[in-house]
Amino acid sequence: MTNYPQATRILVAIDCIIFGFDGKDIKLLLVKRNFEPEKGKWSLMGGFVNKDEDLSDGAARILYNLTGLKNIYVEQLETFGKASRDPAERTVSVVFFALIKIDDHDSEAVRSHNASWITLEARPQLIFDHEQMVVRACEHLRYKAALHPIGFELLPERFTIPQLQKLYEAIYSIPIDRRNFSRKLLSTGLLIDTGHKNTNSATKKATLYRLDEDKYKAKFHSFWNFMPDSMRSNE
Repeated sequence: MTNYPQATRILVAIDCIIFGFDGKDIKLLLVKRNFEPEKGKWSLMGGFVNKDEDLSDGAARILYNLTGLKNIYVEQLETFGKASRDPAERTVSVVFFALIKIDDHDSEAVRSHNASWITLEARPQLIFDHEQMVVRACEHLRYKAALHPIGFELLPERFTIPQLQKLYEAIYSIPIDRRNFSRKLLSTGLLIDTGHKNTNSATKKATLYRLDEDKYKAKFHSFWNFMPDSMRSNE
């Protein structure tokens, strides 16, 4: 028996937009579906909410199953609920976006789910309304990265300022003035000099930094303004 006998059955799904950064490009973790509808086509990673599961717990479960990672940056983005969005059955989807360090994920779990990292520019046609979800997530990533230090969630534990600059250039698809960017970053006090130099790339003289975790957590919601117009390169 139900307390709402006249209510219409509607499924609640979670779709996860997973961003990663490979040092050059922002990438999406996409899955090739192995079931109908739209079998064999590309999709976001998702699933249905369990009966006794909170939305955030459902997103964490789906992300862990795909990446093998816990305690990653996850944020609820938006709800998509057009009546015709899923041809199989009326389904409302709650969208989350996550930022992960590509090198940390479980590559075996990714392969077992028939998933692949694909650059934003090269992403294939996606099922249902997943393309709209990705577009909204990209807009939100750009907005959030300009005001809060979420970009650090995509970097390895130790990184150089040129690596961080490449990340922000990838997020915004614009060249950034190197000196202004470096000056702005160092002024935040978020970076700790490790005393080591980068020996694995062309920028071998670049200092390796790590994030000051305490300051990051304490001031995460402060407005840092990482991307003022003066950072844009004229080149």
